[in-house]
Amino acid sequence: MCRSIKTLFNFQPPASDDEIRAASRQFVRKLSGFTSPSKANEPAFERAVDEMYTAARRLMDSLVTTAPPRDRDDVAARARVRAAERFART
Repeated sequence: MCRSIKTLFNFQPPASDDEIRAASRQFVRKLSGFTSPSKANEPAFERAVDEMYTAARRLMDSLVTTAPPRDRDDVAARARVRAAERFART
């Protein structure tokens, strides 16, 4: 799917509304093929982002787990290490 959409569930601190909206926007961009829609398509695009956000927020609020929350900084640090290793190979 879209590499820029990251897992948002079970983190400490929890995902913010801005993070969920950004993921929703990326999802709609991927589906529509538009990075930035034309003026004619902008209302439909923004409506889709709003609807996707609502569904994603509802999902995030409904999910449960017994696993301890992951630390955002730790996950980000491991991702940076993986990226450095991946892109260091030439």
